[in-house]
Amino acid sequence: MSLDNGATPVNPSNKLDRRFSIAPMMDWTTSDYRVFARKLTKNTLLYTEMVTTGALLQGNHPERFLRYDGCEHPIALQLGGSDAVALGKCAKMAQQAGFDEVNLNVGCPSDRVQNSLIGACLMAYPDKVKDAMRAMQDNCDIPVTIKHRIGLDDQEDYGVVRDFVGDVATTGVTTFIVHARNAILEGLSPKENREVPPLKYHYVHQLKKDFPDLEIILNGGIKTLEECKEQLAHVDGVMVGREAYHNPWILSQVDDALFGGQALVRDRYEALEAFVPYVERKLKEGERLMHLTRHILGIFQGEAGGKQFRRYLSENGHKADAQVNVLLEAIELVKNHQRKG
Repeated sequence: MSLDNGATPVNPSNKLDRRFSIAPMMDWTTSDYRVFARKLTKNTLLYTEMVTTGALLQGNHPERFLRYDGCEHPIALQLGGSDAVALGKCAKMAQQAGFDEVNLNVGCPSDRVQNSLIGACLMAYPDKVKDAMRAMQDNCDIPVTIKHRIGLDDQEDYGVVRDFVGDVATTGVTTFIVHARNAILEGLSPKENREVPPLKYHYVHQLKKDFPDLEIILNGGIKTLEECKEQLAHVDGVMVGREAYHNPWILSQVDDALFGGQALVRDRYEALEAFVPYVERKLKEGERLMHLTRHILGIFQGEAGGKQFRRYLSENGHKADAQVNVLLEAIELVKNHQRKG
């Protein structure tokens, strides 16, 4: 499969820098969101939404799940599935499409994916996971990684996640992204599964001590760059989820604070200005404005005029004929509000 994504893997033969990444989130980490994120940070590793093997191998238009803008590198494709042969084929597709990494989801707790033996429930089937990881590695040359929980349901013992990681590492996989909560497979919604099970960062820290040669990335509940720095004293990288979506301005400080580089933009207006040409291009291609602007509603979070910005975009961006002027007017509203303030 050949896709014009604007680039090949950013560094196919080199180790990806996973100090900071944005978690894969269904309906949120779309290409449009990732392009906006890239206006704020160049070093952050970006992840797609989870894509199932069925969508890639049995769908009518699999290429739509593999499309991204060239500016999104470094970018990883997250797969959902449990059949080793299918996952191997999809890993090959990921490399052909130019992704820099392919990741297996062993963390999602929703009923819908459990029924297809996808996500967190796979932690109960380590042999299936190992078969999957081997097949993925056999079919591509880009890094193959795994994202998982620290246990299932009422499993409280650290030994559960230690043994899982040790077992899967025998396949040659070296990067483990660990959501530091249990997954409760029955009785909690996916949202509750992100909030109710207690965070156990010390379990993830211990994994790094027990497996110093593995790359251990911590995920779950991180909201500030100060917390990221604290965690980086114990693990190799930090993956941030909802905070990076609801408060995207945090990303503007990542390159400087965590990578020792220069910030891409000085203020929120500069970031939005950089995003406008992309919005104009996508509108010409037939995309609706609301599909683009829904990802940037939080850019002025905590700032004067932020509520007016969100309200104006929400009330006007959904109209079928809405054009880029709606976004420009929303920005102007904030500027006027801040001038008066």
